[in-house]
Amino acid sequence: MKANPRLRPSIFSTRYVHLTQLRDHTLKAIQTITTNHQDAILVDFGCGDMPYRTILEPLVSQYIGVDLAINPKATHLINFDSKTTLPDNYADIVLSNQVLEHVDSPQGYLQEAMRILKPGGYILLTTHGYWYYHPTPNDYWRWTSAGLKKIVEQERFQINSFVGIMGLAPSGLQLLQDAILLKLPKILTPPFALFMQTLIRLFDQLHSSEQRNRDASLYVVLAHKPTSQHV
Repeated sequence: MKANPRLRPSIFSTRYVHLTQLRDHTLKAIQTITTNHQDAILVDFGCGDMPYRTILEPLVSQYIGVDLAINPKATHLINFDSKTTLPDNYADIVLSNQVLEHVDSPQGYLQEAMRILKPGGYILLTTHGYWYYHPTPNDYWRWTSAGLKKIVEQERFQINSFVGIMGLAPSGLQLLQDAILLKLPKILTPPFALFMQTLIRLFDQLHSSEQRNRDASLYVVLAHKPTSQHV
């Protein structure tokens, strides 16, 4: 079976700290949501290659991958305007894993997520603060913590938790690593990545949780759709 580098990144990966923490936070959040709700329908909204499917699908009754037509792994399609043909109030969980920075309209994407969620349903949203340009197929947006909270709440979601991953110092080291890699011979990438990712883990200890939640390379937002329409 082909290795899944997002689920189990190599220690030589240039994204090791980022990917392992993103995986762990994603799994923990879905486990919390489904503790007393094993019959949940999960929509992976902008699913890509669905890197967490093997660990999340056993926690829900249905796992539905939604993405652009260019993704052959998607079981349901989304247009560039973020519209789907899924019915209103359909999903218990919307998983939005590293998608928001790539969509044409973040507001439109969040509105569609709100539409397809059942009242009381959850969105688990992860996206970038400080990060390298990575078009797949496009890359439009970066967020401050305050800006991300604002756009999520503007679309009527109520935030349950907001967590920053990789604080200011490790984010700076990550960007430095990526800049140096542009000039470094590829044969030197694995040892250099191991060295830099070790530094990133060490320097991340400089920051408190409060500091990470304010300035980070990655934000993990758990929010829910209100049960009342009058919010």
